[in-house]
Amino acid sequence: MEPFKKTKSIVTPLDKVNVDTDQIVPKQFLKLVQKSGFGKFLFFNWRYDENENPKSDFVLNDSKYENSKILIAGDNFGCGSSREHAVWALQDYGFAVIIAPSFADIFFSNCFKNGILPISLDQKIVEKLQQETQPVEVDLENQTIKTFSEEIPFEIDPHKKKILLEGLDDIAQTYQYEDKISEFEKKSTVPSVL
Repeated sequence: MEPFKKTKSIVTPLDKVNVDTDQIVPKQFLKLVQKSGFGKFLFFNWRYDENENPKSDFVLNDSKYENSKILIAGDNFGCGSSREHAVWALQDYGFAVIIAPSFADIFFSNCFKNGILPISLDQKIVEKLQQETQPVEVDLENQTIKTFSEEIPFEIDPHKKKILLEGLDDIAQTYQYEDKISEFEKKSTVPSVL
């Protein structure tokens, strides 16, 4: 997993609440076994009409948000099923940060496991950020969001901050203890499965 330290871009405002994982990536596109390739299906039913033509009124089809790395969403983002594909689709599309008043628990956890920074902020701050037209900088190390006119602090669990800064997925975190695991296995009288 790539370390995440800082990013700066135009923000994409998605002014919807209770966006569930089936809206983020519809079930018919869950056929891939790798994490890449889901970005083209992100918000598919909102982005395209029945003939798969882009809908002009959907925010991701507006060229001014092209290459945006920061999604500003509504309350309870990522609710619904536990499908990790939703996070893979957001990341594959190019989003590195998602800011919302709240997230579904499993989705929130899956973001950290895949290198996306989810930030929970007060509803009024999120609404203000959705109106931002200048590039915004998100700095994980200093836990700040810098807009053209202000600096907004955010909270994050220290362990989750560490795994993003160091790019540690679950396997990489386990490998940090490889020496201790090997030492335990050598001393154990129970047969090892390794």
